[in-house]
Amino acid sequence: MKRADLLQLLFHAQRATRKLLPFLAWTGRVDRATLRNDLQAGLTGAAVVLPQGVAFALIAGLPPVYGLYAAMVPPMIAGLFGSSLHLVSGPTTALSIVVFSTLSPLAEPGSAEYIQLALTLAFLAGVVQLALGLGRLGLLTNFVSHSVVVGFTAGAAILIATSQLKNFFGVHIPAGESFLHTWEDFLVQLDVINWHAVTVGASAVVVTLAVMLWRRTWPAMLIGLVVASLVAAVIGPETHHVQLVGELPRELPPLSAPSLTLGSFSKLSTGALAIAMLGLVEAVSIARAVALKSGQRIDSNQEFVGQGLANVVGSFFSAYPSSGSFTRSGINHAAGARTPLSAVFAAVALLGVLLLVAPLAAWLPIPAMAGILFIVAARLVDLHHVRTIARTSHREAAVLGTTFLATLFVELEFAIYLGVLLSLVLYLLRTARPKIVTLVPDDEDPLRAMLPVSSRPECPQLKLIRIDGSLFFGAVDHVQQALQRIRDTLPLQRHVVIIGGGINFLDVAGAEMLVQEAEAQRRIDGGLYIAKAKGEVCRTLLRGGYIDRFEDSHVFPSKAAAIATLVPRLDQATCRECGIRLFRECTSRPAPVLPEAHSAHAGTTQAKDQASTDD
Repeated sequence: MKRADLLQLLFHAQRATRKLLPFLAWTGRVDRATLRNDLQAGLTGAAVVLPQGVAFALIAGLPPVYGLYAAMVPPMIAGLFGSSLHLVSGPTTALSIVVFSTLSPLAEPGSAEYIQLALTLAFLAGVVQLALGLGRLGLLTNFVSHSVVVGFTAGAAILIATSQLKNFFGVHIPAGESFLHTWEDFLVQLDVINWHAVTVGASAVVVTLAVMLWRRTWPAMLIGLVVASLVAAVIGPETHHVQLVGELPRELPPLSAPSLTLGSFSKLSTGALAIAMLGLVEAVSIARAVALKSGQRIDSNQEFVGQGLANVVGSFFSAYPSSGSFTRSGINHAAGARTPLSAVFAAVALLGVLLLVAPLAAWLPIPAMAGILFIVAARLVDLHHVRTIARTSHREAAVLGTTFLATLFVELEFAIYLGVLLSLVLYLLRTARPKIVTLVPDDEDPLRAMLPVSSRPECPQLKLIRIDGSLFFGAVDHVQQALQRIRDTLPLQRHVVIIGGGINFLDVAGAEMLVQEAEAQRRIDGGLYIAKAKGEVCRTLLRGGYIDRFEDSHVFPSKAAAIATLVPRLDQATCRECGIRLFRECTSRPAPVLPEAHSAHAGTTQAKDQASTDD
């Protein structure tokens, strides 16, 4: 084997190995300095995720410790097998509420069956994500528009706050109630609110907000929970019926096994698909946002693989569905993390904290957790982007509003599907109506560049149009109607040149339409021509035999070639009456009849006719 072939083989082998084991791409950067930075960032992340994990588990309808389990194994797997250096995965608000909405109709929240279904849901979502990543389908996240994410997140925030009404105010609301029924049940119980529970929850809210405002680097939520726990201890939780979280188990995430049965798959398939897509959108968008600050390039397909492996492996270590966390990823980057080892250090530190302080969790009041979740929900509503979308595009605002309302009033996973479907419909509507611009030469440009028609007159016989968009089956009707309007407009511009520089794609329906329109123009003694078409468009016309039907002489390499060929073909009598002289080639046409000469000629003719009558 030649040396060059051997080097090429080694290069491809190394590239394949890095695809399978992407952490090999950054392990060479690890040194004492990066380890110190990653350790510091990991300890900060562990302090942040401790209260968040417990809170998110409550949203998902799971025992609090399962939120911590989801913050241990999945972040390590996602960090090692993803492409981002700073993305931190684990339990998130949006996924937690989708888990609850998917599973609460199937089992009692917190029960053994419910936990089993949650782990199975993580496994199925991970399989979907892994399959999409291995299939190189990372571009699918591009079809979930920003408006869908903003609308869904705002709706999820309202649902989160609604789900915590019973915990914050100490009233009884049955699990699994709809949005409207939950509010109805709450409003009829206003006279039985437990004000001691409200005091504990409010203390957590006030302290957390105060720390966020005055000491942003401090773990505000953790401090708020500690203060609220002290307030609850002073009030007396048992005496005044203030619910407590209870002691967490001091143990490693226990091994578990998802329910791999056909019945479980059929019950959870729609929810698993929604969680998979939402989790991928969250992870990739967060990774890209952080990468803009760090200057890193993100591989969407590799992130799909990392998130899929995290959920699949995590489901065997008692972790419910996880994804990228914007809060923890931002803190991870701000704390100086250099490699994904920071996520590993955070998971190990969280395990140590769990083993040390698990008994203290028995004193965490649930109303305080509800207050923390009120803050989380409020921060999820992105009013800035809502206002921006509303001002920028009515269609995008409609997608946002529809997704928001669907999140509140229909099953959560279908709200995501509906938002994606609306985004695709709007995309198809835009592409199905390509912009058609009429062009005229610019007199002030020495090169006579083409400009859109404004106040300048057009040539009465030759029309130049530019189509900005692809000519595919969805756009055929719109373009045909535009060409029909040209034929129906007087004076007849029998010759029409399509400037094809803006046509990126042409399918069979588009090619057939061009042939039909060319025949329609020939019936009025004119023609339809294409100039400056892109190579792919020309190849489609050639491969399908449309050039022969369209006539090869009607396809020009440039606008100048089309004009130089067509102007001599124009009707001379019409040119003689035209004073526009739009094209340079018009100088070779018969000189226009001046108005004075025309009047004199008309007067002489009238005098001769009168004399003839007199005779």
